[in-house]
Amino acid sequence: MTAAFTFPGQGSQAVGMGKALAEAFPAARAVFDEVDAALGEKLSAIMWDGPIETLTLTENAQPALMAVSLATIRVLEAEAGLDLKRDAAFVAGHSLGEYSALAAAGTFSIADAARLLRIRGNAMQAATPVGTGAMAAILGLEFDAVAAVAAEAAQGEVCQAANDNGGGQVVISGHKAAVERACELAKSKGAKRAIPLPVSAPFHCALMQPAADAMAEALSKVTVRAPVVPVVANVLAAPITDPAEIVRRLVEQVTGTVRWRECVAAMAGAGVTTFYEIGSGKVLSGLVKRIADGATGTAIGTPDDVAAFKAARG
Repeated sequence: MTAAFTFPGQGSQAVGMGKALAEAFPAARAVFDEVDAALGEKLSAIMWDGPIETLTLTENAQPALMAVSLATIRVLEAEAGLDLKRDAAFVAGHSLGEYSALAAAGTFSIADAARLLRIRGNAMQAATPVGTGAMAAILGLEFDAVAAVAAEAAQGEVCQAANDNGGGQVVISGHKAAVERACELAKSKGAKRAIPLPVSAPFHCALMQPAADAMAEALSKVTVRAPVVPVVANVLAAPITDPAEIVRRLVEQVTGTVRWRECVAAMAGAGVTTFYEIGSGKVLSGLVKRIADGATGTAIGTPDDVAAFKAARG
């Protein structure tokens, strides 16, 4: 088992995602119907017809991206004989993608994952007043340097390294003024670029504590099973299987750093050479090549991708 299955996070959404899968495969259609029913609304209509502004709202993007990922997994199971327990060494997901990974591995039902992500999206949006927080991508500095810059720029406010994406790309998050100070400081320390991100809230920093509290409560009310394959947790960059620890780490993840570079490196270090990105977009596949020498990243999210995966398996 030299393969890992990874699941994308926010930013990978696009109008039309999953529509071709739903039209081609009953297994995909069933997932979208299940998510619509769980949320009590036609999220699939927003996914397929837009507008992009509505789809990009955190409360919609999070369950929508999970729906596409799980639809893709169900199609791979039905059409290509995929069995994660047999075929995967690990699963992992970027931020909200960790819920997709856990649902794929059987920890959560699809309906519970959809409801949890709707709660998570709403809670993250509500955690700070609009305009008080910001995020920015720092390019060209490694993680430790960016973490030091964030700490220096905080000046009594919140400023943290939120995502360690690898390849010299680190995202910072916190109070707007502190993030702006960090961007200028990073450039003075040799960063190639500091790019403000078009996000609606400062994710993965201490300002998200109200959302972490909301997730602790929400997770206490759902059934949490041991995953059929170890899940590499964002906040640990290590595999876990114990349901109680999974819940604890998901709560920590709301305010903690997404240690994606270390997650991929840990899987590669354990022998993974093939990373499949399941769902919308190709962001994670691009990062694999920068993080793990010799590893391949393959995105699967369309009927053609499914056919190629099936053909490769013979």
